[in-house]
Amino acid sequence: MDRNSNGYTFMFAAIMVVVVGALLAFAATSLKSKQDENVKKEKMQNILASVGVVVEREEAPNQFTSVIKEQLALKLDGSVDESVKAFDIDLKSELSKSVENQRFPLYVAEQDGKKFYIVPLRGAGLWDAIWGYVALEGDLNTIKGTVFDHKGETPGLGAEITQKWFQDRSIGEKIMDQSGEVVGVAVAKGNTDPSKDDNKVDAISGATITGDGVTAMIKERLSNYKNYFANQKKLALNN
Repeated sequence: MDRNSNGYTFMFAAIMVVVVGALLAFAATSLKSKQDENVKKEKMQNILASVGVVVEREEAPNQFTSVIKEQLALKLDGSVDESVKAFDIDLKSELSKSVENQRFPLYVAEQDGKKFYIVPLRGAGLWDAIWGYVALEGDLNTIKGTVFDHKGETPGLGAEITQKWFQDRSIGEKIMDQSGEVVGVAVAKGNTDPSKDDNKVDAISGATITGDGVTAMIKERLSNYKNYFANQKKLALNN
């Protein structure tokens, strides 16, 4: 075949597309188990970071086993579904179900003789999904720490939710109002009040919609745990 002909060019291009596609498919398949393992380790890192335990990715599994004492898959009524593994729950899939049919993962951590409760979060930002974790003190009201991440928020604006300075604003805030209702923590523009009892933190300038997404995400997710929180408080009073 004439190498200068259009037919040869098209044939060569087609062969290269097939070969490169096959190589990419092989690489993706062969690396999938490693990628999945890295995703699991990163998830462990983020869960640990919500209670202030910062570790390298490779150290995460050992620290996770040491710090996380219980992994619960909760029903809306606060009871535990023993047939479901909390770590395997995909919140993206759960949110497509009715709230009554969802399962709500909860991680119970122990550190320095104290118990903390870690709630996974997922919601919507300006452009795409946002997610994270909020850790509560033993009173199931005071925030120990938070971790937030996103898929496509604007760099320098909404993407700043991943920064420690923003996440640390929630430390010490309450998730319940004076009547005991779960209200979460609102990201409020111009909120410079240092009070930790107003259920608010200061917003990121220029990131109103992302901040509103964080507000809605925290309230919606935490409200699904109110029956579990109430049950735990009753148990504590009876002991």
